[in-house]
Amino acid sequence: MPWSNQNGGGGPWGGGGNNQGPWGQGPQRPRGGGGSGSGGPPDLDEIIRRGQDQLKNVMPGGFNGGIFVIAALLIGVFWLMNSIYTVQPDERGVELRFGKPKEEISMPGLHFLFWPVETVELVKITEQQQNVGRRAAPSSSDNSGLMLTGDQNIVNVQFSVLYSVTDPKAYLFNLEYPAETLQQVAESAMREVVGRRPAQDIFRDNRQAIAESVKATIQATMDAYGAGISVNTVAIEDAAPPREVADAFDEVQRAEQDEDRFVEEANQYANQRLGRARGEAAQIREEAAAYKDRVVKEAEGEAARFVSVYEQYRLAPDVTRKRLFLETMEGVMKSSKKVIIDEKQGGQGVVPFLPLNELGRGSTQQQQATGGTQ
Repeated sequence: MPWSNQNGGGGPWGGGGNNQGPWGQGPQRPRGGGGSGSGGPPDLDEIIRRGQDQLKNVMPGGFNGGIFVIAALLIGVFWLMNSIYTVQPDERGVELRFGKPKEEISMPGLHFLFWPVETVELVKITEQQQNVGRRAAPSSSDNSGLMLTGDQNIVNVQFSVLYSVTDPKAYLFNLEYPAETLQQVAESAMREVVGRRPAQDIFRDNRQAIAESVKATIQATMDAYGAGISVNTVAIEDAAPPREVADAFDEVQRAEQDEDRFVEEANQYANQRLGRARGEAAQIREEAAAYKDRVVKEAEGEAARFVSVYEQYRLAPDVTRKRLFLETMEGVMKSSKKVIIDEKQGGQGVVPFLPLNELGRGSTQQQQATGGTQ
């Protein structure tokens, strides 16, 4: 049946005035303003109200004035952080005022500027390396290291450029991309130098001279650009033929090495033979000179002896003539076989002995046995 509000508008179960449900008394709000002493959960509105009261007591001008103070403090801290900067030992700073660089250079240490009217650009001045012509992967299209030599060969040159910044202001403002510019200039200089030389120079024979020439070309070009860069070293790390012809080039290199080895062996053999021939020639010349001196000395001695005999002959011709005869006969008879028979004795006491050759042979054998001389 329809309900009525005779029970005080409490609904069909009654108790409307006391907020009761059909099963008895309904939910009750915690008493005492939701404080901690009530044993129930804290009221969020009460917590917010208390926080606002405390903030008003701390900040002058109330809560709205405190917001402006905090904002001002944050802005001041942010401005101070941007106005103070540090330059490291390997850096130099260039301050800009309205985008225009100042004359002075900021040295290592702590510095201050009026940001945002003034800003700073930091540059590393220590030695840096720029690599050119790195060997690319097989699927890559990077051909920056491929160069044509003076004898129409193709080589893949990989080298690095070590440089340092000497003028930070010029480095920052004269070129838009100084590092990329240096790489392009280095590659162009290497192509120019390699293009005037044979491939053998870049492979083995004259790498140092090529590196020095490339360094001079790079430095002259960067000075013309006003880049503020000093090129310290150009190091050729590798020079090889293209990958497609590497095997054929290796064969050519081995053939050239064999040729060099054969030429070296031939030169060694030629030097040995030439040294021996020169030694023999020197020996023959020495022997000829000695023979010449001996013959000349003997001739001079004979001439002197003949002159001496002639002088004695002029003084005593008969005596000298007889002496010459005796000396001549002595020389002749001394080396001949002879049997002397005294005719004055009339042949008495002499036993003829024939043949006379046997007599001479016996005397010779007896002479050899006794070791004496007749």
